[in-house]
Amino acid sequence: MDKDQIHRELQFKAVRSSGAGGQHVNKVSSKVELTFNVTDSEGLSDSEKHRVVLKLKSRLTNDGVLQLQCDEARSQHKNKDIVIQRFFEVLKNALAVPKKRKPTKPTKSSVEKRLKLKKMSAERKATRKPPKLD
Repeated sequence: MDKDQIHRELQFKAVRSSGAGGQHVNKVSSKVELTFNVTDSEGLSDSEKHRVVLKLKSRLTNDGVLQLQCDEARSQHKNKDIVIQRFFEVLKNALAVPKKRKPTKPTKSSVEKRLKLKKMSAERKATRKPPKLD
């Protein structure tokens, strides 16, 4: 993953933020929308692209474009920084390869303890039953 190349491929659009905010919100475009085309990226290798598409398929458009937006801050520059940071966090999580699970066996003492507890509960339940009438 070439972080600098990916940073150059990011596209930004400033939009008016929604919600309450008085006169200021009607004049200023502080919300930032980030778009990144995963399939056409030169900063990712083919295997990385494939992994990102698989992991983020619910967040990608039909064209393979990842869209993020931020309107937390009142400043467009802060929102841009926040959305970039969030984008690289999402990308890092998508590229993370999970560790392969090593199958393990239960210890001898844990098996014995489980069987002992089963026997105790079986005895407890057996003594609860009403006596047989002959």
